[in-house]
Amino acid sequence: MSTTCTPTTTALVSVAGSDTDSAIHDLAGMYAGKAWYSAHVDDDYWYRYAGIGDSDMSIRRSQMHGYLRGDVAVEGEVVVQWIDSGTATVDTHRDATPMRHGVPVLFPIEQRFEMEYRDWDQRLVHLSRALVLDVAAEQYLVDGTLAFHRGVEPGQAAIQQWQRSVAGAVQTYREGGTGSLAWHESQRSVARALLGLYRFQAPALPDRFGARSNRRVRAAVEHIHANAAMPLTVSDIARAADLSVRGLQESFQRALDRTPMQYLREVRLRRAHEDLLRSEPGEVSVADVARRWGFSHMGRFSSEFLQRFGEYPKNTLRRR
Repeated sequence: MSTTCTPTTTALVSVAGSDTDSAIHDLAGMYAGKAWYSAHVDDDYWYRYAGIGDSDMSIRRSQMHGYLRGDVAVEGEVVVQWIDSGTATVDTHRDATPMRHGVPVLFPIEQRFEMEYRDWDQRLVHLSRALVLDVAAEQYLVDGTLAFHRGVEPGQAAIQQWQRSVAGAVQTYREGGTGSLAWHESQRSVARALLGLYRFQAPALPDRFGARSNRRVRAAVEHIHANAAMPLTVSDIARAADLSVRGLQESFQRALDRTPMQYLREVRLRRAHEDLLRSEPGEVSVADVARRWGFSHMGRFSSEFLQRFGEYPKNTLRRR
């Protein structure tokens, strides 16, 4: 006797309505929204929001014949959105970014921002933090932090690859649901396309880094990632990698073109950046975060931070 498996294709979310209070109630909770406001643009007000997928990746569509503004916080996820009609603006309290039809825009990660939409048709892709980091590890030295360079608009080739990957994932969902191997692979394909849209902020994986000859450097890198908050010395790292200090220095320079302590400082700088994005300005200071990650000279910390992330740490904290 054969058994037929039914694909898991139940909608992840589906809401709709025709009044402003219901729209705010239905939509704000999905994005930790605060102080949302919605209004008519004419007598025919309506909204629809639907999504398919699972906890690792969901593909959604948001539509409204009306006006909506408010603030949003995206935590534990990477969200890419674009509009096919209407107008929309994302404001990070540093600059307002008007949306262009068909151009994917990465929502700010781990920080609250303001948005404003009018009479729109919007597509969104939600990717879990764990999925993005796992796929990023195919190309980068991932240390657990999650940040992208959002200052450059994606090129046309990258946008087309993104569109193909998302369309392929939707088709895979329709054919086999979320329980299939094909769906799992489509999630990774979309995450790879994301890395083509916006540059991931981590060192690129060196050639042949996975080779046996680099196993001790990999052990040293893993030790740094796991213990970046500890008072590490080069001797500590060398012991963890079963190398002499000189051997560690030479191996790091050959494989990564930097010293172990330079690499440790880069990891701590990225961790400080992520902490500032997550922190509330009234609850923590830049100096608190800098000291937490071993930066005692505030002038040098601010200078390195500016060079790495394109803004001063105080501005990163204020954008929360």
